[in-house]
Amino acid sequence: MAQKTIQGNKELARQIKSRRNELRLTIEEAASRAGVGTKTWCRYEAGESIRMDKCKGICKALNWRVLPEQDEDTYDGISAREYKNHEAWSLFLENAFGDRAAMSFAAGSDILLDHINEDLAELASIPIGSHLGQLSVSWLCENLPKQFLMHYDYDFLYQMKCSLESMRQRAKYGHSMTAYSVMEELLLYLCNEEATALIELGSGINRFEDDNTVSEEWVFDLLGDADIVSYLYADLYLSSEHPYHFSHWSDQQFYTEQSE
Repeated sequence: MAQKTIQGNKELARQIKSRRNELRLTIEEAASRAGVGTKTWCRYEAGESIRMDKCKGICKALNWRVLPEQDEDTYDGISAREYKNHEAWSLFLENAFGDRAAMSFAAGSDILLDHINEDLAELASIPIGSHLGQLSVSWLCENLPKQFLMHYDYDFLYQMKCSLESMRQRAKYGHSMTAYSVMEELLLYLCNEEATALIELGSGINRFEDDNTVSEEWVFDLLGDADIVSYLYADLYLSSEHPYHFSHWSDQQFYTEQSE
């Protein structure tokens, strides 16, 4: 499914650049605020099309409510009905938790893959062993658990990408989306976080057929608890023996015969 875009043009590009200069922001600073790479921001200022899911970040960076010459109706096209044709739409999530859950994974995994690929490209251009904290701009660096920052290198991101692609395949074929590892829990959580911003941008909360299925808390219902937040996004130090320590993220430790 092709991502929805706002057609770029020279006038919009001029206004984006002018506003950035007015706020006295460098390209790096504006890109960081928007949660995109510097190359992506440069494309905006060159007049290229802008993906719908990136609009909120641009507006946040430039202190705009909406993009110039756009209005809130511009974003009304974000709907669950259209996403049902998405390659990562999960019938399992739709049947178990409703359209909101299936759309969150489909849309959120698209955006998350973009972030991963951007950071992989950046890490590939600097010395081996570098981590996300050394990049000038990284959405992942801002949103992954802080304790393990030094471990987020190229190898980790590649593993993260492969895990997400595997989950998208499970979604495509209607298989269970149960998370068996911390890595899979984390990916589901991040997908939902990204999709929530996109849905809110398009007033998507009103665009689901069943009002009983619009809760963004579906991810915790799927996981069975909120441990991913309680342990990884709280001010806790996790020892190497803790199941949520980075060294165990790839271990299949949930919903296995042994754990049951």
